Amino acid sequence: MVNFIDFNPTVPPLPRIEDKKKINVRYMLAPPYTSAHIYWDSKINELVYDIEEPLLQDDEKEALKRLESAMLELININVAVDKTLDAASEYIDKTARLLIDELNLKVSNESYHKIFYYLFRDFIGLNELDPLLRDYFIEDVECNGVDTPVYVVHRVYRNLRTSLKYNDVEEIASFVEKLAQRTGRYVSYAQPLLDGTLPDGSRVNATYTKDVTSRGPTFTIRKFTKIPWTPTQLITLNTVSPEMLAYFWILIQYKSSILISGGTASGKTTLLNALAFFIPPEARVVSIEDTREINLPRENWLPAVSRTSIGVGKVGEVDLFAILKNSFRQTPDYLIVGEVRGKEASILFQGMASGHAAISTMHADSVDTLIQRLQTPPIELSPTLVNSLDCVAIMSHAIVDKHETRRLREVVEIINVNRDGTALINTPLKWDPAKDVFFFKKQSKVFEKISARHGIPVEKLEKEFTTRSKLMYALYQQKVFRFEEVQKIINDYYKNPVEVLSFYNVEE
Repeated sequence: MVNFIDFNPTVPPLPRIEDKKKINVRYMLAPPYTSAHIYWDSKINELVYDIEEPLLQDDEKEALKRLESAMLELININVAVDKTLDAASEYIDKTARLLIDELNLKVSNESYHKIFYYLFRDFIGLNELDPLLRDYFIEDVECNGVDTPVYVVHRVYRNLRTSLKYNDVEEIASFVEKLAQRTGRYVSYAQPLLDGTLPDGSRVNATYTKDVTSRGPTFTIRKFTKIPWTPTQLITLNTVSPEMLAYFWILIQYKSSILISGGTASGKTTLLNALAFFIPPEARVVSIEDTREINLPRENWLPAVSRTSIGVGKVGEVDLFAILKNSFRQTPDYLIVGEVRGKEASILFQGMASGHAAISTMHADSVDTLIQRLQTPPIELSPTLVNSLDCVAIMSHAIVDKHETRRLREVVEIINVNRDGTALINTPLKWDPAKDVFFFKKQSKVFEKISARHGIPVEKLEKEFTTRSKLMYALYQQKVFRFEEVQKIINDYYKNPVEVLSFYNVEE
């Protein structure tokens, strides 16, 4: 185990500073050698994300060059990458020390530690880009071609220009080739488009040739979050209210069907992951996605990912439709579909109609748009099937106090959908953009559905809703944010609610 570099540092709390010109934040990415520095650059009037890596002296640069050249011939990159973090570190460390002896290099202990960082970064990681992918706060990494800065989407400070820039076509083309290798795909002049998934689950989209994108090869990496945002963290961000979370908790417990809609980057998957915390601990969950983005804090979970075809004629293709159709044979209590956009919707809604609880996402910025998409090609659902949907959560990518943010704009209950596509709806919870607050609008009609299905008085559901709202607020106030801790509390509540409420001083 190599212990002089920490590749899994503690995630620091970052301050939210209203005035961008006053932002000057530094935090470690791979202590003690690599850090992120976010600051206002007055020369370009823009926030900059600077990657700070160890500086090498000329003799250290020469030693690194010789070691990299020798290691290219000696190590099996594919084998090294497939190892665990500790095993990969030991593999690189053992190989490097062996080569230092064979090449008779004079390298001090301090120098070796810095050299090792670059060896690990370039062989196991993704070269200059690796620090960005290790940053917990980075959601997207975007490169628009040669001689233009790489940009990132930061969880706290949003769109940031980085200090990283590719200066020639060959350099960036070589990097796109490396991305293709890591995703297990092939990219060339004949097949210049890349769409795949990195070993850590991050999604990659890239172009390889200048005739496709005029600035040269490009890439976008949507990072996979290993540790999803917890419900209480979303309260901290003011994405949702405690009442909204309590509402969904009850709906999920009683197997209602929920569709999360919104535009691109509005936080649909983030909310889906957070709502999954409320699934009862003993329940069996099956998730289905094109690209792995869902990460559930549970053991009884079967994650499935579609597979594109190999070569001509869609050989080996396994699409969402096929996986979803097969999933009902796996007796799921809850079915989660990453995104609905095609013929698989009919299978999903048939499952809803037969009593299966389902949670999914869809690109639509309103209920009317969503219903229209469901009833027109390529989906073409009948109004009968659309009526099996209980609730729509509409996410919004909003501007609040001149800052980009995400809000759960409204919770809309589907009462009835007519043949002409018009819907009778109820909106119990809503966000007020003018005041940036959430408020109740009407009583829940889904609670009435649950009452009819399960024989539970509406009054009891409303009382439980109030209690769980108080609990979510108490957890938020007491700064209970950790992944494992939040999940344990929710699981414990299912088993012994009185004990949980007592521990957090919540009155029923």
